Amino acid sequence: MKIYDVSLPLSPRTPIYPGDPETVIDARLSFARGDGQNLSYLGFGSHTGTHVDAPFHFFATGLKVHELSLELLMGRTRVIEIASGDRITAETLEEHDLGDVNRVLFKTRNSYLWETTRGFVEKYVHLTPDAAVFLVKSGIKVVGIDYLSVEPYDYVKPEVHLELLGHGVIIIEGLDLREVEPGDYEMICLPLKIEDGDGAPARVVLRR
Repeated sequence: MKIYDVSLPLSPRTPIYPGDPETVIDARLSFARGDGQNLSYLGFGSHTGTHVDAPFHFFATGLKVHELSLELLMGRTRVIEIASGDRITAETLEEHDLGDVNRVLFKTRNSYLWETTRGFVEKYVHLTPDAAVFLVKSGIKVVGIDYLSVEPYDYVKPEVHLELLGHGVIIIEGLDLREVEPGDYEMICLPLKIEDGDGAPARVVLRR
């Protein structure tokens, strides 16, 4: 069995969505300064790096991070590669088999942005609202993508988030799927158990 770690490392260099808090890792104690241990202060936004969006992100009464079902965040998951285009539409999804899974991760050219750029990139592959409707109607319960949002950068209304989260679909953003081939895997996605959280960084691995 091979394990693929599809999570981004967290550091001050990790790209963040514009407007999100900067990532801070501050060594409060260190051997280099003569302390008896290394101990760091960590500061980051709830949607930093590889992270999970809970319904509470956009719905005042939606489920919060600590209430999410771990059964949904672990299990058989399909990685689908979208090789071309800037948008994942309902028409795009009709070309792929979603019939027997309820978790899907989209591998796009976004994954290669992690190795070629250091800052946020405004032009990335995203979902369209009709794709979100298609996924909900197909019974998908977890949707993942390999950049920092399922929405386009210039969105006016977060229609994709509203459609997915409004139907209880958990969103995983910021995946690194460079080393992963399309197909079925066992996914383990464990977001930090932040009480009343709207989102949380997560360690996500795929096994096959």
